[in-house]
Amino acid sequence: MTYDMILTLVVLAFVVILFVFEWVRVDVVGIIMMVILPLMGLVTPQQAFSGLSSNAVVSIIAVIIIGAGLDKTGVMNKVANPIIRLGGRSERRIMALICATVGIISSMMQNIGAAALFMPATQRISKRLGIPVSRLLMPMGFCAIIGGTLTLVGSSPTILLNDLLVLKGEKLAPFGLFTQTPIGVCLLSTAILYFAVLGKAILPASQGESDRGITARLLEAYSALDVPHEVHVPDTFEGPKTLEELGIRRDFLVTVVAIGNAKTGTRRLTIRRTDTVAPGNDLVIIGDVERVKKMAASFGWTLKAGLDYFAEDFARTNSGLAEVVVSPRSELIGKTVGEVDFQDRFGVNPIAVQTGDRTYYSGMNHVRLKRGDILLLQGPWSHFHRIRNLPQPRMLTFATPLEGEILRPEKARLAVIWLVIALAQIIFFDVRLSVALMSGALGMIITRVLSIDEAYQSVDWMTVFLLAGLIPLGIAFEQTGTAAYIANKILDIVGEVPPIGLLTVVALLTSFFTLVISNVGATVLLVPLCMNMAVMAGADPRMAALVVGLSASNTFVLPTHQVNALVMRPGGYRTIDYMRAGAVMTVLYLVVMLGVIYLFYGVS
Repeated sequence: MTYDMILTLVVLAFVVILFVFEWVRVDVVGIIMMVILPLMGLVTPQQAFSGLSSNAVVSIIAVIIIGAGLDKTGVMNKVANPIIRLGGRSERRIMALICATVGIISSMMQNIGAAALFMPATQRISKRLGIPVSRLLMPMGFCAIIGGTLTLVGSSPTILLNDLLVLKGEKLAPFGLFTQTPIGVCLLSTAILYFAVLGKAILPASQGESDRGITARLLEAYSALDVPHEVHVPDTFEGPKTLEELGIRRDFLVTVVAIGNAKTGTRRLTIRRTDTVAPGNDLVIIGDVERVKKMAASFGWTLKAGLDYFAEDFARTNSGLAEVVVSPRSELIGKTVGEVDFQDRFGVNPIAVQTGDRTYYSGMNHVRLKRGDILLLQGPWSHFHRIRNLPQPRMLTFATPLEGEILRPEKARLAVIWLVIALAQIIFFDVRLSVALMSGALGMIITRVLSIDEAYQSVDWMTVFLLAGLIPLGIAFEQTGTAAYIANKILDIVGEVPPIGLLTVVALLTSFFTLVISNVGATVLLVPLCMNMAVMAGADPRMAALVVGLSASNTFVLPTHQVNALVMRPGGYRTIDYMRAGAVMTVLYLVVMLGVIYLFYGVS
């Protein structure tokens, strides 16, 4: 063992300790690697910073921007809706559908691309159904990685395999597109079953960076308003009748914020007391659930289990409640709520007004507004953003953060076109991944799907610096001969073993190396070595190469894989969370992969 090898192993141990004990943030660990590796002479200064311009890091930046464009135009809502419709409100079904969808998408494109493109949809589903995002993002990330094993083009390691199938100067028979598919299907099914059974026990229940933050006074005092309820008016109802005639707000202290009819496809999202309720209508009610039940029973209406006809309109990602304060120089001062006409002027529904120490949930139209009065409004987030962006002087000051953003659905077609152009360059024209994806991202910016500032803001720079710092560590491992030295020593210790035993050793070696160096680096290093060892042990060298390519995706214990790093911040995960969930997944991965090879590929 050389001096450089010893230094490389010391650096590796240092990195693992920093990851485990979290003395500094993970992106700082990456920056530390960029600095100490050239100072120790393990890499050149150019190699130390080569990660910042690497194909992998540039691809991640580009694909995140593309994902942001798809999310900004509402395209990912179209992906989320079928999953919610099929999964209902069951956390396990939702998780399984997300994982299966991402796994299948990942089989035909880079897993980091599949994860980045589907992460916004997963976050929207989490918000919409109130499921902790940490219970969805890690299973999604793991299944995006595993999905790459479904086909030969699903991940970089397996894409490389046919180029590496050279033994003693002779080219071996190449693998087909679906040679590994039975293994990949079993691995993906195992992962979904694992999280369905043990997910709640091994995953934290946090909202990551999606937490809603503080709640202001009026909303906090009447927290039940945050949950909309949908009721159905039967055909036997004697109507139509106006809301004023029904006295819903006066008698039950709840507010009707939407009226529609599923049969005719009509809907009204800003409601006045003169609006009518007719047989067959569906209504959305804001208020305490017990009061809503009492109201429904009084009129003979049916309270639904959850939002149905108005599910998309009142999803937390699209609309909600905001608390606003009448500003000191507001033109609303001295006007009544009725005179302001929030419905027509701003497209929102007033729910409650607090003036002085008194709160009105009924009879608000006659309340005359004063400076400092607080209003609770309900409506689409886009309407609230327009109110906030009105020219000075501000009429209303927001006391609660706005969750939503102004979407650009008119740009949805352009967003999809640029995604298709980027993927077509990769699939049909063999354009380098980073160049193809960055052209798609640039196209979205030029056609104003996203502004350049929104593109910059969408990139998770912590992920960028984490991966950029780990790349020179992988270079040091290969350049100093440390990886080859460890592999040879372990194989010498193992000695003569049956073919399945050798493949087990190959799988373990690759699984270890892919945690500390890139999966591509591990594949390039180990495929030639393991094929030669297979020939010596009387095993199939092609199968040894396949095991290396598949095991390069067995990287769950540390957030060093691109996908794991991508979901770390949005999911609010710590390194210990990956170690807890990933340790079992790693063992299951090895057992299932080797078991399928033993049973169905003729290796014993």
